[in-house]
Amino acid sequence: MENEKLMIVDSELNKLLPADGKLAKAMRYSVFAGGKRFRPLLCLATAKALGASPKKVLTYACAVEMIHTFTLIHDDLPAMDNSDLRRGKPTCHKVFGEALAILAGDALNTLAFTIIADHPAAVKELGSALYQVVEGQVADINSTKKKPSLKELQAIHAWKTGALLKASVRGSALICGATKAQILALTKYADHLGLAFQITDDILDVTATSQQLGKPARADVKKGFPFVVGLAKAKELAAFETQQALKALIGFDQKAVTLRRITENVLSRQS
Repeated sequence: MENEKLMIVDSELNKLLPADGKLAKAMRYSVFAGGKRFRPLLCLATAKALGASPKKVLTYACAVEMIHTFTLIHDDLPAMDNSDLRRGKPTCHKVFGEALAILAGDALNTLAFTIIADHPAAVKELGSALYQVVEGQVADINSTKKKPSLKELQAIHAWKTGALLKASVRGSALICGATKAQILALTKYADHLGLAFQITDDILDVTATSQQLGKPARADVKKGFPFVVGLAKAKELAAFETQQALKALIGFDQKAVTLRRITENVLSRQS
């Protein structure tokens, strides 16, 4: 089922992205570099949990993926993480040069908001999330100066990782006309999911190989959850946050089966 949805998302992205020119080539290179489409799948699954057709949020799901890709392109730049690999392939700036990579990220950012302009509440949600992602990146850069506390690390990733996951869920819920109670429950769900996802990511940075990850392993080892609390405690935290996310979905009965499956798969990730 997820593979079918991935194909639908990729097909829509192919329609929405520009087709010709150097800029389009750089944009497409990064968007179609083999990502798992975790955030778009969250969008579609949220619509399903609310009894709406996933197609209702398909364009929004693509906008979220464009924003996510934009942040990755810029995170990989020499001025940021200076990464050579992303999703098992050379990073955008390694293939197209630093200037075109910056512009490709800028273009994806602009296009994302253009295609969802008919949904002002969702535009506001995604824009607010993107600002938090940038704040998280600033905090992450500053955290290299000292070992962060658990509270500081949770705050950084609530912005850097959690904000866009939460926007995937909340923006989709707004488009689908969710009630205040439903949005509150989904917000709680997304907050816990974001932490579970990031803690698992940090665990994999320690335990997986570069080949498995598709990017340099141990790149963030000195500022991840295992470094701050230890590997065993990090695994406990990931399991706890996953269970809390699942608890937040209790009121959505069987309509949330895909959201539950996505959540459970976070802990079993190998890459």
